[in-house]
This record gives sequence, structure tokens and C-alpha cells, in this order.
Amino acid sequence: MTSGEWLEKNPSRVARDDGENSATAAIVRAAIALAMMCAFAAAPAHGAQLAASDSARAKGAPAGASRVVIDEVGRRVVMPAQVNRIVALAPNLTEIVYALDLEDKLAGDTDFCDTPPAAKQKPHVGDPQNPSLEAIVALRPDLVLATTSINREETADALARLGIAVYTTDSHTVRGTLDSIAHIADVAGVPDRGTALVTHLQNRLDALHAKLADVIMVHVLFVVGQDPLITIGQNTFIADALRWAGAESILISDQNWPHLSLEEVVRLQPDYIVFAEGHGDDGPSELADLRAKPIWRDLDAVEQGHVVDLNEESLRPAPGLVDAIEQLAHAIHPEAFAREDENRNAKSDARLIPGIRGDGGSECATCGR
Repeated sequence: MTSGEWLEKNPSRVARDDGENSATAAIVRAAIALAMMCAFAAAPAHGAQLAASDSARAKGAPAGASRVVIDEVGRRVVMPAQVNRIVALAPNLTEIVYALDLEDKLAGDTDFCDTPPAAKQKPHVGDPQNPSLEAIVALRPDLVLATTSINREETADALARLGIAVYTTDSHTVRGTLDSIAHIADVAGVPDRGTALVTHLQNRLDALHAKLADVIMVHVLFVVGQDPLITIGQNTFIADALRWAGAESILISDQNWPHLSLEEVVRLQPDYIVFAEGHGDDGPSELADLRAKPIWRDLDAVEQGHVVDLNEESLRPAPGLVDAIEQLAHAIHPEAFAREDENRNAKSDARLIPGIRGDGGSECATCGR
């Protein structure tokens, strides 16, 4: 669908704040129409932009300078050398922007962006699969961030035709997620922040890998949805996250989100059942619900209380994914962390005893001296 056809079918999809009026909508439509008319005429100028890009970056990126990058799906993206306004089209991308301390440059995100909570206060451009093009244009972004995991290719195509730079990520593994974080930091102009964040996350993963080096892989049923019962395929980033936590799915499937019957679950008998439908604190209630349901209550994992509930917001290709991996690893491999937990508890107990310090000295329980 061309941008003109889209406008004919969606004449009213304009983002409005309370103070906006029809004049704003007219200006936005005029901008889109102008961009459409200039699209082909501007194409030959890309070569000049490329030449200007290299010299501009060498001179400190003056106003109006551009740079060219290749995104994770192989698209050539011509974008401003200085990025001041960003629109993120997926929750994980918004989380990455905040993790890089770029929230002041986030001009807008989607209706589904809820992590961190401050993201809910940003102007929204609709849902990730069908964002309002007019709303995006109205926010005047220097860069739009998209992802293959939820955004449609048609959206990126339409924005590109309007002259808006769109960088698309395409991560399918945990390490791929770290790479995406570094790439976003680079295109946003803060590569050092990206390097620091990725190094921190990788160090945590490496420490976890060492901790779990000798454990036996646990077989889990990862529940994406219960009605119908949907689990994960072996090529999803969640499957890769499970492996980092010392687990693997009971089902081997090339489908990303295969359906599964309860009878098949009974036959496979998972060691643990992992839910990602709540907010990370619903484990006891999930277990109580399963123990009240026919078939579910007969599973060994349910009888043994091996039910884990993860925060669904953390299971995204974003920095919070490492939190979820660590949480799951502690839940399904408590023996690997037993000594660490004992030491932590001992230090906690020592702090509660007047006159005792963890380093063997003495301290006042009131003032700490």
C-alpha cells in the first residue's frame, strides 16, 4: 500500500493532544504529501549525502549532516548524524532507550510500552503492528526504532518512503539481544553507554554460566498461553534464554509458538512448568490453580510444586531479559546457589546482631560506627 492509499483509507488517524486541532492535522498531511512528491526526486541526492556524511562526521557532525548505517535486516538507512528525537515502535526498544539513559530523546512510543513505568507517559503512536504514520510524522523523529519480532515490514517501508530513518533490529538469541543494544546505542550517538551496558549484562551471564557449569539440564514446559495451550519452539529467543538458565523445552519444534495438548504434556512430564503471563509474583496462585484443575493436578511438576511465574515484561529482547534468566536459574537450580544464599543469609544475620560486623570488627547497631 502506498502512503497516498494509506491516507485515503485512514484520513482520521492523526495523533492529537488536547491542544491540537484540525490545523495541526492539515500541516501533518501537507508534510506527508510533500515528502511523497519529493521521494523520487530526492533519491539521486543520496550519493551526495553519503559523501557529506563522512566529512561531516570527521568535522564533528554539523547541523544537517547525515550518516549511513546498515540495520540488522540489511537495510541501508540514511539518518541524521545527530539524533535528538527517537520514536520506539516496540516495548523492548523503549526499554533499551531508557537503559541507555536516552529517555529525554524519546519523543514517543507505543500503547504497549510499559517498562519502565515512565514510558507510559510518553506520547503514543498506536499499537506496534499498526502504528499511526501520521502520529509518527507529527513527532518529527530523527530516528524510528523497529523490530522484526513485532513490527511489520510494511510500516518500515512506508516510513522510509516518507523520508524517515528507520533502524530495524532482528535479534533471535540472548547474545543477539546484547548486539542489538550496542547497535541502538551506536545509531543514537552513545556507543560508550552501549559498551558499558552490554559488558555489564555479559558479565552477569558469564557468572551465571560458570555457576551452572555442572548442573543437569532441566526440562520445562514454558507456557505462553493456556487456552489454547501454547509453548515455545526451539528457535525462539526465549528458548535460548532457557538454555542460559540451565533449562530446555520439553517440546522440540521448528514452529515459534506451537500448540500443545494436555495429553502430550502428561506424556512428556516436564520437571518444571514456567508461566510468563503475570508479573513475577503469582507463583503460589498459579500452583493453587493448577492443583484444582483436572489433568494439570496429576502432573509430577504440579504435585512437587515445581511451578515458576516470571514477569512477562522481563521476557523481551531487552536488558530485563537477564533478570528473568537469573530468576529462573535460581528457581530451578537452587542447589547451585545454596552456598551463595547461605553466605548472604549469614551476613544478613550478622548485621542484625548488635556489636557484630561482617568483617570481624565491632560496630554500633545504631550508628554503624
